[in-house]
Amino acid sequence: MKRNQNNYRGCLIGGAIGDAFGSAVEFLSIDSIREKYGEAGITDLVCVESGLAEITDDTQMTLFTAEGILRAGISVQDNSIEEAVLRVYHAYLRWLITQSYPKFEEYDWIYNGWLLEVKELHHRRAPGNTCLSALQSKERGTFKKPINNSKGCGGVMRVAPAGLAYPKELAFKMGAEFAVITHGHPSGYLSAGVLAYMIAAIVAGNPLEEAVAESLAVLKDYEGHEECAVILKKAMELVGSELPDSVAIKILGEGWVGEEALAIAVYCSLRHRDDFRKAIIAAVNHSGDSDSTGAIAGNILGAYLGLSSIPEKWVKKLEIREAIVKIADEIISCCRIV
Repeated sequence: MKRNQNNYRGCLIGGAIGDAFGSAVEFLSIDSIREKYGEAGITDLVCVESGLAEITDDTQMTLFTAEGILRAGISVQDNSIEEAVLRVYHAYLRWLITQSYPKFEEYDWIYNGWLLEVKELHHRRAPGNTCLSALQSKERGTFKKPINNSKGCGGVMRVAPAGLAYPKELAFKMGAEFAVITHGHPSGYLSAGVLAYMIAAIVAGNPLEEAVAESLAVLKDYEGHEECAVILKKAMELVGSELPDSVAIKILGEGWVGEEALAIAVYCSLRHRDDFRKAIIAAVNHSGDSDSTGAIAGNILGAYLGLSSIPEKWVKKLEIREAIVKIADEIISCCRIV
């Protein structure tokens, strides 16, 4: 299977740009966004004093997900699944110390690697309470023994690397496994499985619409899928409507929970499938979790259209873009892609 560096870089850079884009308006209502930025809402990256647009915990955790996958090695053998999940869990514990939490002495041996040396990652950028509390508990959630009943979008927003690393037949399971570490409600981890499958299908060459439809078919094989399935179908129906994006997105929700964040991102990606800029602007201009919906839409359309489709001025303004590209290229190398 031949995959393209342009699409791998596009997926992770695109997600980070959507994240940075939405972070400026994450806690604002759509009316407040329009009051601040004009009737069209926010249409450009907002930079801080450094001249760069800052990423949030969404991109931070996405990079640590990728690091955990890479440390486990990419394999489709059944006995490698538990190893990969454990390595990703350890990666999340490394992320936890970047948020000013102390190391766990019993895990002292895991706190190493070049990603921890990226100083910009050692900033607290509104991390999700569920992720923080779950990881601080020192317990690892599983399908059989969930750690809580949370369906927050903190599970889905970080699993795009599972779609880049694994074939689609395995990507769904791995994405869900990585999310259930911290989010125990089916909509919290099955939405992650859908995103991972979708990304895997896209980078394997499937048309965007086919990737979405296939992921929905796989979703139905999992217990507790109904909530995710209903809202994803609604998102697909709204793509063909004449409603303005803001109205369609309001119907889907605010994106604070997994199934809503995924549905909003899927809607924006399908509605603006040939225009990364329009898709991201649509994905962040709403009263809700704008950085997560922007990040997921950026992952999807970045994987589909590639890095070359993303406005160069946005890429140049993105914080830690070199580290993000390095991670994407390491996944490609580990997959032995030529």
